[in-house]
Amino acid sequence: MKKSLIIGASALSLLLVSPFTSAHRVWIKPSTTVVSGENEWITFDAAIANGIFAPDHFAMPLERLNAFSPDGKNIELKNPHKLHYRSVFDLELTQEGTYKVASSSRSISARWEDEKGERHFWPGRGEVASPAEFEAAVPKDAKNLEVVDSARRVEVYVTSGAPSDTVLKPTNKGLELVATTHPNDLYVNENVEFRFIMDGESAAATQVTVVKEGEKYRDTANPIEVKADAQGKISLQFPDPGMYWLEAEYEDNKAKAPAKTRRGTYVVVLEVLPM
Repeated sequence: MKKSLIIGASALSLLLVSPFTSAHRVWIKPSTTVVSGENEWITFDAAIANGIFAPDHFAMPLERLNAFSPDGKNIELKNPHKLHYRSVFDLELTQEGTYKVASSSRSISARWEDEKGERHFWPGRGEVASPAEFEAAVPKDAKNLEVVDSARRVEVYVTSGAPSDTVLKPTNKGLELVATTHPNDLYVNENVEFRFIMDGESAAATQVTVVKEGEKYRDTANPIEVKADAQGKISLQFPDPGMYWLEAEYEDNKAKAPAKTRRGTYVVVLEVLPM
């Protein structure tokens, strides 16, 4: 990912929308992804950091998170609290099926040089801008103008009892995962198939990176790297059980004016179980 750091809600806002930033990682990590029984609870961490599952920079703003029950309805985050480096909350799973917690954002961004060669960026840090604001914000004589339509989505799925698929349905906005294999039905050395779409269309050549938990205790991240085919499909296997962080990145030139480049980033945390 290409992100920069700013404090508080502005940090996540820029992290979610800006294409002109430096490398940091974001995640929503559950204590477990699968439970059984009635009225189960799952607790979550949500953070922006340098490494995988090691909060060391900023807590994810809770107001940007939305949770959905198996029937697709918004549900409340229970016991939410923003700590210094991470946010925490619970979900009460009162229905059988699959739940989703997600955060998404989209913005148009521009950078250019003026007649003196000085660089300018729009919108300001932490701000979200729309194409309608572009004409008033960016000079007509801007040099070396780059305009990007950037979408970001961060998700996680958890299931009580038997998995369901209502919350898996795409919104057709931004880069999304279409789960051929249910994200809460993953096992070691079994083939997993996912498909990526951008604004509802196949996201060909999406670049996917998967990193297993415990990265800080290894000499290298040992990522799994996969490139999607022409239909946006990938196939992979997980060699070990545990929690994994998956990031997908996509770019094309199909942006709507005034943008010239369209970018999408998608992040999901997956739990892989032993056979």
